[in-house]
Amino acid sequence: MSQAEHEGKIKIGITCGDLNGIGLEVIMKTFLDNRMHQVCTPVIYAGSKMISLQRKLLNLNDFNYNTVRPGQDVILRKNNVMSVWEDELPVEWGKATEVSGRYALRSIEAAIADLAAGKIDAMVTAPINKHNIPAKDQQFRGHTEFLAAKFNASEFLMFLVSENLKVAVVSGHVPVKNIAGDITSDKIMKKLRLMNQSLKRDFGFRKPRIAVLGLNPHAGDDGLLGAEEKEIIAPVIRQAFQDGLLVYGPYSADGFFGSGTFKKFDAVLAMYHDQGLAPFKALSFNSGVNFTAGLPVIRTSPDHGTAYDIAGKGVAVEDSIREAIYYSIDILTKRLEYDEINERPLAFSKKGGDQ
Repeated sequence: MSQAEHEGKIKIGITCGDLNGIGLEVIMKTFLDNRMHQVCTPVIYAGSKMISLQRKLLNLNDFNYNTVRPGQDVILRKNNVMSVWEDELPVEWGKATEVSGRYALRSIEAAIADLAAGKIDAMVTAPINKHNIPAKDQQFRGHTEFLAAKFNASEFLMFLVSENLKVAVVSGHVPVKNIAGDITSDKIMKKLRLMNQSLKRDFGFRKPRIAVLGLNPHAGDDGLLGAEEKEIIAPVIRQAFQDGLLVYGPYSADGFFGSGTFKKFDAVLAMYHDQGLAPFKALSFNSGVNFTAGLPVIRTSPDHGTAYDIAGKGVAVEDSIREAIYYSIDILTKRLEYDEINERPLAFSKKGGDQ
């Protein structure tokens, strides 16, 4: 499908996030710009009365929308609110309430159902508070793990992406005291393969170059500060390189980012959450996007949280969620191109030779 053919036809499902945070504010601000409708049709999963109330409270009265009930068709190139509840809910800016968590989950589940059914093409999730999301069996760990479970993805990758930097982590939402035990040769290799495949299929890199960080200070300092680099990480890097992946390291995290070495690579695999996300957010805040690689569907989100401290003040910046929407469209386009090329490689080879 060419750019002209899909202009405005890509349906992006957008969850409302925590109703007492900045989610709906940044969503509405994004689509006040009607040029966004040239690239996608937004489908916002919330309650129409809640949208109307927040629009009034935030003085975003120029945000116009079409209310859709489950089972109804959306209107292309317009703002659509999929009204998954009719309740009139209170807004308690900046507070993590049981109500805001419960309805955030309803929004997520409705969007996932439509994504699985092919009614939307990709999903963008506004920020939530994990602590007030009701969970039946265990604590809600985050969008990434929730989506992986819903789509039966045994292997997945939390991938933070921006124009200048792409970072993933081996050990995700794990307490610091458990990180070393969570890092194994098998897990690193699986993450590297997922990252390599995602860089090719989702981002269009033909031969992606991946840097791997060490676990310990100074990447273990030749065993003086820890043995994980010599015994676990370096052997995996050698094996991955022998298997055809362009993987290098392990690098000491401080010098790697401080010297700008990261600019020589297409992506970075960090060992644990803060090792990768702290520099990423320092370098890409408000332009970074969280993408879940390894799923059969596309899900992105802004790289910030609920921002309770500024909720309701009308000062939230929409740059990151706009980038999340752009990335969801770009990834969808790249996947379609990649899959078509790999399904009919001879046809594309001949086409390339004729040029």
